[in-house]
Amino acid sequence: MNGVHDMGGMQGYGPVVAEADEPLFHGDWEKRALALTLAMGATGQWNIDLSRSARESLPSAVYLGSSYYAIWLRGLERLMRERGLADADELRDGQMRRPAGSAVRVLRAADVDASLARGTPTARPALAPARFAVGTRVHTRNMHPQGHTRLPRYVRGHTGTIALVHGAHVFADAHASRARPPFLEQAQWLYTVVFAAQDLWGPQADATVQVSVDAWESYLEPAA
Repeated sequence: MNGVHDMGGMQGYGPVVAEADEPLFHGDWEKRALALTLAMGATGQWNIDLSRSARESLPSAVYLGSSYYAIWLRGLERLMRERGLADADELRDGQMRRPAGSAVRVLRAADVDASLARGTPTARPALAPARFAVGTRVHTRNMHPQGHTRLPRYVRGHTGTIALVHGAHVFADAHASRARPPFLEQAQWLYTVVFAAQDLWGPQADATVQVSVDAWESYLEPAA
């Protein structure tokens, strides 16, 4: 989708200012926001790509007016409402009015460390040979899908060079295409594609700058 979240290369947002000695969290509520997101993700009612899609689908004013973890919370609230895990009153006052359904998994405190260490690997067996190799020149599709995609808008329709071949991984666009399990775990070859900044933004861009993007095979075509 072409949402306000896809702001890479866009003008009008001001410079990116790095915070010196930035803390991991700027408040205790941010720790709780991360913990809630991890715990609810473990319920199995959505996956990481649906979680990203929920954040990207927030109204533009809400997204731009929210801090990082506030965006996480707004996305989590949307997912919970859509699946009947919480209603507006429960989210407003924090009081549970009905129990969760039996299909909802629970992440116990004793299992958190092991669960985080295990992670959610996305590598899958490849069903066909890789179409591209390191050094191949490729052209990204000029695509504007309605749903989730991991191809940044600013590289669409541009030519770059394959720098790495990562193997086959769960294709994020398909993974986010179903609201509830079972989710589509289509495996596609994943590549790192390097673009020259001047190819993306013209001769006024810094000639020494390159941009690397991880892109699934269906995003790419052989360069003419």
